[in-house]
Amino acid sequence: MATTRTATTQWKGNLLNGSGTVSLDTSGVGTFEVSWASRSQEAGGKTSPEELIAAAHSSCFSMALSHGLAGAGTPPESLETSADVTFQPGEGITGIVLTVKGRVPGISAEQFQEAAATAKANCPVSKALTGTTITLDAELL
Repeated sequence: MATTRTATTQWKGNLLNGSGTVSLDTSGVGTFEVSWASRSQEAGGKTSPEELIAAAHSSCFSMALSHGLAGAGTPPESLETSADVTFQPGEGITGIVLTVKGRVPGISAEQFQEAAATAKANCPVSKALTGTTITLDAELL
């Protein structure tokens, strides 16, 4: 069964001096302030599209890796994943770095690397970001 998730942005003013709010409508868990300055300079308590992409990518990748490991008979005790999304004004998103550290009993470092690479290639957010350079740093703890 397909699912649809919705977020809504209300924006006021021009790009450089304006600002807005992003509401996570489907879950209702929050509304977040956004601005050009939070996107191109320091965040200053506001989010950006790139930070929201980083949140989506790190969580999707973690779910895909957890599922793959469990399917191979080695479910993880824990995974900690960060996604660094780089935005260059005038160019756009220039790259994403996924970093994962995992505690997975009964698996070798090589098997963990393979599982992480498979999750990176197959998580739906990675697929949606095709065309963006995505690198991976996976460490078995």
